[in-house]
Amino acid sequence: MKSLLFKLSGIWFVSLAFTGAFPAFSAEEKYPLTADSQRQEGVPEGKVHGPFAWQSTIFPGTERNYWLYVPAQYDGTKPACQMIVQDGLNRASQWRLPIVLDNLIHQGAVPVTIGIFIDPGVVPAEREGAEARYNRSYEYDGLGDRYARFLLEEILPEVGKTYRLSEDPNDRLIAGASSGAICAFNAAWERPDTFRRVLSTIGTYVGLRGGNAFPVLVRKTEPKPLRVFLQDGSADLDIYGGSWWAANQDMLAALQWADYEVKHVWGDGGHDHYQATSIMPDALRWLWKDYPQPVKAGVTAQRRTNILIPGEDWEMVAEGYRFTEGPAVNPYGEIFFTDIPNNRIYKIDAEGTVSLFAEETGGANGLMFGPGGKLYACANRHRAIVAYRADGSVKKILAGVESNDLVIDRAGRIYFTDPGNQKVHLIDVQGNHHVVDEGIERPNGIAMSPDQTMLYVADTRGQFVYSFQIQSDDSLAYKEPFFHLHLAPGATDSGADGMAMDTQGRLYVTTRSGLQVCDQLGRVHLILPRPQNAWLSNVVFAGPNLDTLYITCGDKVYRRRVNATGVVPTREPVQPPKPRL
Repeated sequence: MKSLLFKLSGIWFVSLAFTGAFPAFSAEEKYPLTADSQRQEGVPEGKVHGPFAWQSTIFPGTERNYWLYVPAQYDGTKPACQMIVQDGLNRASQWRLPIVLDNLIHQGAVPVTIGIFIDPGVVPAEREGAEARYNRSYEYDGLGDRYARFLLEEILPEVGKTYRLSEDPNDRLIAGASSGAICAFNAAWERPDTFRRVLSTIGTYVGLRGGNAFPVLVRKTEPKPLRVFLQDGSADLDIYGGSWWAANQDMLAALQWADYEVKHVWGDGGHDHYQATSIMPDALRWLWKDYPQPVKAGVTAQRRTNILIPGEDWEMVAEGYRFTEGPAVNPYGEIFFTDIPNNRIYKIDAEGTVSLFAEETGGANGLMFGPGGKLYACANRHRAIVAYRADGSVKKILAGVESNDLVIDRAGRIYFTDPGNQKVHLIDVQGNHHVVDEGIERPNGIAMSPDQTMLYVADTRGQFVYSFQIQSDDSLAYKEPFFHLHLAPGATDSGADGMAMDTQGRLYVTTRSGLQVCDQLGRVHLILPRPQNAWLSNVVFAGPNLDTLYITCGDKVYRRRVNATGVVPTREPVQPPKPRL
């Protein structure tokens, strides 16, 4: 590989050129073009406009060019589909996209589509003789939603000033080669609400900036409504970051296992465009097949933690608050939750009606029902643990402590977390107060195993949930950073907050990455994405059968029925099955 510099409209860019030896016959001969990649008589020709210069704020200081392909059939009477291609007109030209789109649109094989061909950004050198900063790897290889936001907040609105663009995610195809391919997949992965069709050639799913995590995330995360086309060759790159050939096969295996709609074409070529150019018409036909039928998520993956119910998704049940927290279930399966900034506790009854339960709560955060039906709360502004009776009257249980979340067993023992002082506390059955652990960086959510012999404490600023064995004197022993959580892209901590348990001994943890479901051995089996881009603060099982998850997320409360049954610590202990190793 070698880097080549070229200049377009005053902006310098980097191109990668393959310098390895080719076989005696050329790649063009091995992967010939079909008629769909050739100019055809009588086919209306679209126009390529540009380059247009763009200065980004999401990628500060960067400058780049983009080009627009507008088909002859576009007349503005209805919104057009879009095909977004990384690496700009250079990549689109290698793939002969203007010609291919002309032919396929004319045939009706793909809808009327505007092509948006975007270069990676460059921060120009400050002075002569200095080096520019080339953003290609940062923008393309990195995980997270930054590049998707760049498209949605900057490029698409700008193009939309001139052309009428569809906002339906099923009307958008995003494509790229090499690092541009993982960029395309990542944008759709992060925002399936806006991108559904992905074209990936010689994709860089290796360890350059964390992209090697994708096969695992695809397997563990609830399937998303994506259609993915993969291409690679057995002579692709094999360097310090990994093997492209092996990584693409791993991606295919993960997507197939997780029941994604995926198609692949493998060859024996290298890190080049020849096979991709040859198969481009067929790839686009497949990606747009059955249009305008929507792309749907798969449902048939056989997971060890198989709690998903086809057709069930997050349903919003309460909104209009400032910050929701502390969901707790009463003996009737009803939900109580807090709105911390507004100093209130609300109730959601069996019919889904929301009513105000208590005001001036002292910034009540974590809630838990105890024996006798009292609702206990962490009233941190009052530096107290308090208990509410059914009529809303309140009694102070313990004063002079800071608290965040709590769990109560059937005997009435209360364990609670104190994040600011890095402590875990106990109020025993006689009402005596003890500090039972110190040193977790930010102890937050707290839960008890179904058999009530283990205590679990989430560390918001770490990657782990800690496990303790509860001793006969109520003290804690054998502390371990036991549950290994996934970190969101770019995060240095999990953001672990509230937790819940089910009868199988699985731990449900709210995190930056979503609701992570762990087995008894401390391994994440499944990740349910957040229903909105807001802090996922807590979770509880509720409903008459304790088979519905309720989560507090930002300003809303959501619920979702699952194939699992929750446990309530104030009831009789539940013996979970022996874990599968």
